[in-house]
Amino acid sequence: MTKQKDECALIGRWRITGADLWEQDHIDLCGPATLVIGPGGHGEIAFGALQAGLDLEYARTAVFFEWEGFDEMDEVRGSGSAELQDDGRLEIEFNFRNGDDAVLKAVKI
Repeated sequence: MTKQKDECALIGRWRITGADLWEQDHIDLCGPATLVIGPGGHGEIAFGALQAGLDLEYARTAVFFEWEGFDEMDEVRGSGSAELQDDGRLEIEFNFRNGDDAVLKAVKI
């Protein structure tokens, strides 16, 4: 893995379309839920009341990240990964430090 984009297929903006822990109305609580995977080692995610920045490491069809931000004005952090599936969708494993683990689904926009 690298901090460079090196042909990573995930770079871009993704719309989060579902989760195993929450209904879509919660996911879109503060607007359309999105994941942005930037080319320079950074990205962002927003869903529910959470907004967080990502520190990324890239593989060709996956990214791995540490994140930190705010959820309902409380500081939160964690880790996760996102992997491109055969159907072109993204599966995101999103882990809260000392808390929930969720699986999110996303499509490229």
